[in-house]
Amino acid sequence: MGVFARLSDLLKANINDLIDKAEDPEKMVKQIIIDMNKELNKAVQNLGKAKASEKIAEKKYLDCEKVSKDWETKAKMALQKGDQDLAKKALAKKVKADEELASYKQMYESISAQTRTIGEQVEVLKNKLDEAKSRQAMLIARSQMAQTKKQLAAAQSDFDTQSAFSKLDRMEEKVMQQEAEADAFTEIGGGNDQDGLQEQFAQMQNDAQVDAELQRLMSEMGMSEAPAQETEAPQDAE
Repeated sequence: MGVFARLSDLLKANINDLIDKAEDPEKMVKQIIIDMNKELNKAVQNLGKAKASEKIAEKKYLDCEKVSKDWETKAKMALQKGDQDLAKKALAKKVKADEELASYKQMYESISAQTRTIGEQVEVLKNKLDEAKSRQAMLIARSQMAQTKKQLAAAQSDFDTQSAFSKLDRMEEKVMQQEAEADAFTEIGGGNDQDGLQEQFAQMQNDAQVDAELQRLMSEMGMSEAPAQETEAPQDAE
């Protein structure tokens, strides 16, 4: 029971440290696994020592049993030969061997019982360690998830939503201004082409007015368009 008492105290101490010092759960869980491994190794070592003691006690017990049986056999041989004194001496040795046999038998049974108990404790500790290792991954995952949620919450609290949208509005206004300027330059470029076309039509109209004034003036002076026709006449003659 000492192994489990130490393990219980160890786990409680680690949990209390976590609560009091606000330690990192991941580190704490890993440390608990390390400590449990150490306790398991100690328990296995104790089990090995107990089994060694059990074997020694068993050997002494069996040796005493063999000696007792050997003196009993010798006492029977003496009686068969009619030598009671020799038989009594052999039986006296048997009685002494039986006393040692009873002592070693009790010791062996006690050590065997303790060894079985330690072996059962080691098996329980192994199962607990396996369970702790399986829970370790889950606890670490939950700790990491909680840490992530905490960081996201902190980021959201530090983030000024109103300021961010105000900046976006200003950026949108700048983009709209750029779009308006681009449209204006496009219209200006198109206006130059239109002005050129207007100038051509104005020039045509001006030319027409000049021609009309020329015809009026020539008509008043009695002049005709003969020179223009003379220019075309040779072409007709040809």
